[in-house]
Amino acid sequence: MTDRGSATAEAVFAITAIVFVLLLGVAAGRVTVATFAVEAAARDAARQASIARTASAARANAVVSATASLNSHGVTCTALGVHVDVGGFGSAVGTPASVRVTVSCAVPLEDVAFPGLPGSVQRRATFISPLDPYRGRGS
Repeated sequence: MTDRGSATAEAVFAITAIVFVLLLGVAAGRVTVATFAVEAAARDAARQASIARTASAARANAVVSATASLNSHGVTCTALGVHVDVGGFGSAVGTPASVRVTVSCAVPLEDVAFPGLPGSVQRRATFISPLDPYRGRGS
C-alpha cells in the first residue's frame, strides 16, 4: 500500500500549476489591456493637442486627455509620462505641421503575486496628429 498518499500529492501539484497558470493569465491580460489603453491615450492626447491654439495649451490638453483616457480604461500607472512635441506650432500658417505625443505608463504587477514577475511593466505609445494648416497658431 505505497500508493495511498500519491493522490493527495498529485492534487496539490495540479492545483498549484492551475493557480500559476491563472495568475500568469491575469498578468498577461493586464499588460494587454494596458497596452491598448496607452495607445488610445496617445491617440486621444495627440488629437486634443492638435486642436489647441497655442503650444502651452496643446501640452496641457494632452496631459489632461491622456490621464482621462487611461482612467476611463481602468488603467492606473505608477509612473505616467506624457511628452508633447509642439514644434509644429512654430511653423507658418499654410504649411503642413503636426504634433507628436508619446505616452508612457508603468503598469503595476505586484498585486498579481506571480513569482518572477517584475513590479511593473513599461508600456509606451506615440501618435502624430496633423495641425490645421489654415488656422492660426501661437508658440
